[in-house]
Amino acid sequence: MRETIHTENAALPGGTYSQAVIINHVVYISGQGSFLPGTATFAPGTFREQAERTFQNIGAILAAGGSSFEHVAKVSVFLTDLANFPDLNEICPRYFKIPFPARTTVQVVLSGGMLIEVDCVAEVPTP
Repeated sequence: MRETIHTENAALPGGTYSQAVIINHVVYISGQGSFLPGTATFAPGTFREQAERTFQNIGAILAAGGSSFEHVAKVSVFLTDLANFPDLNEICPRYFKIPFPARTTVQVVLSGGMLIEVDCVAEVPTP
């Protein structure tokens, strides 16, 4: 069974994709960036500001899908500058606790002033 997730509490998709899809109690969250909740409007700022907005959007989508940061198994982080890696490592423990999820971090080219994009996969616990 496949279910799509939509919440106004996170950035709205700016293209032909869903915020997230749940299949077999696993939520797959599309790449998120520093966009204002309920819109597809980019919110520029420092790396730390963009990262915080990005993780807040992910948290809202996780909640809408019946999950949370504690159930995230895999995180993929895309940075425009790996010099921001130490800041990322300071921000992540605000959202992810021990045992931390698996994580991949790579340097990429992102459009429109984005400094970070994050996607993740999480378990949807059964009641």
